[in-house]
Amino acid sequence: MSVGTSGRDVRRVPAPRHEDPGGVGVDPEELPDGLVIADEHGRVVCFNSAAARITAVRREDALGQRLDKALPLEDLEGRRWWQLTDPYGGLAIRVRQPERNLLLPGGREVLVSVRYVRDEPTGPVRRVVVCLRDTEARRRTERSHAELIATVAHELRSPLTSVKGFTATLLAKWERFTDDQKRLMLETVDADADRVTRLIAELLDISRIDSGRLEVRRQPVDMGAAVGRHIQAYVAAGQPADRFLLRIEQPLPALWADPDKIDQVLSNLLENAVRHGEGTVTIDITPSVAPREAEDAGTSVTVSDEGPGIPEESMNRVFTRFWRGSKRGGTGLGLYIVKGIVEAHGGTITVGRAPGGGAEFRFTLPVSTPAYLA
Repeated sequence: MSVGTSGRDVRRVPAPRHEDPGGVGVDPEELPDGLVIADEHGRVVCFNSAAARITAVRREDALGQRLDKALPLEDLEGRRWWQLTDPYGGLAIRVRQPERNLLLPGGREVLVSVRYVRDEPTGPVRRVVVCLRDTEARRRTERSHAELIATVAHELRSPLTSVKGFTATLLAKWERFTDDQKRLMLETVDADADRVTRLIAELLDISRIDSGRLEVRRQPVDMGAAVGRHIQAYVAAGQPADRFLLRIEQPLPALWADPDKIDQVLSNLLENAVRHGEGTVTIDITPSVAPREAEDAGTSVTVSDEGPGIPEESMNRVFTRFWRGSKRGGTGLGLYIVKGIVEAHGGTITVGRAPGGGAEFRFTLPVSTPAYLA
């Protein structure tokens, strides 16, 4: 082990302050990540509050200690990290250790990156700067991804089982069924195939939203006509026509948006109102101020119902993944995708309580124009 072993007590050495390009001192206590700095002798001279929180080591116990004692890290195979890396006696051209998962005593994981500070490129190490990050945020992201995979896999299993069952039955016993029975089974297979397609489309949309790659192909959109088509489809499917009230405030500004994605937003919001709401579903389309500064006027669409609404304590979770409200069913991904689509258009979406007591969703899109007409 080549970490310095000088007996000089440096407990009272003040933590160094690092200057930014503007000349403003940076206090290690202001940093969100754990910061540990060891001097040329391998003794800890800086141990900020974030480092104390992450490692559960008191600052006064760490200051003045040898780096390997104050921060006894191990890799995932149980090997002592400072012995492996040998910060003071290793390669003279080495300047850093990239971030990686290491273990604190007790098996707690922490993300560690290290910088070796030298006065000259191949000179001795003057300071070892260690950055510590808690893994909880990364674990939450990993859990969210795992939940997404589990949810979609569960939702896919049911229609695929149905498709497999009906097709196997038809292939094995085709002659035994009447034409009406064959048609019923094929219609069920077709409906289940559509469900699988929708689930895969949702998964792709989430992937694009999370990575910022959701493409918006802007065209002129008649919002009133788009809503009207959805209402006609519900009426054709058996919903009473008087359950829907469409109100359009004229004149509306010309709107450029992605027609397919706007249909996806409208479909989800209307389906939620019909399935989970009660009474009349009211759709108001109005001109609106732009959702963001320095933009022209926009178009607002409000979808409200007369059902029980959304509890106040749940409203801040409506647009998160897997939120399903009081009634189960579906993947709970629809409103998360809706928010991603609206924001990809530069718009905003909110949820509240409707005048009739039900849920009220309102999204606003800027007028916008395609790049080639701007």
